[in-house]
Amino acid sequence: MGDHFQTIVDLQATPGQAERLAERVVAWLVAEGIVLAERTDCVLGQPLGHPPGPNWRRVAAPEDADRDLWDGLAVYTGRTVFHSGQGEPEAVTCPRCGVTTRLTSDGWDLLEDVWAPFARAIDTWHKTGTAQVDCPACADSVPLPDWTWADEWFAFAHLGFEFWNWPRFTEEFRSRVSELLDGHRTAYVWGKL
Repeated sequence: MGDHFQTIVDLQATPGQAERLAERVVAWLVAEGIVLAERTDCVLGQPLGHPPGPNWRRVAAPEDADRDLWDGLAVYTGRTVFHSGQGEPEAVTCPRCGVTTRLTSDGWDLLEDVWAPFARAIDTWHKTGTAQVDCPACADSVPLPDWTWADEWFAFAHLGFEFWNWPRFTEEFRSRVSELLDGHRTAYVWGKL
């Protein structure tokens, strides 16, 4: 079975904006009764998170809102590599030339020679906040956060809202969160552990 998560990641928040934007979103979630202000042991990977509020069903797709909910929201406000958890990233697309590069074989094994530059860049970005990868197709050096990952496998950012074991969100909810983030471009990273 396992635990699943869905994370709304702000791809444009700077380190200096992350705390302020996080406070704004959490204040709205609390005011709407979607999460509670108190923080408890209700999330994986963080000591404390915000448990679900009495109105959490407002953000759930109607067909998924008929179950009980007990896990909460973890808020990340530092340099974070958000990822989908199990499995491997399938492909990545260069924002300059639009070519999609497969990272896995037909048998779902990582193509190590293709994956290696991305793996090094991810490690560098995690340590320093900046990294480039040369596109295998056009040879341009592209900042790691600018690449588009199949199924939004990765997102590299300073702000993310990770909901554990919640039903699938409505598009309206995801759009509202983006509005609260000053209209920043967001990614929706989901996965299972």
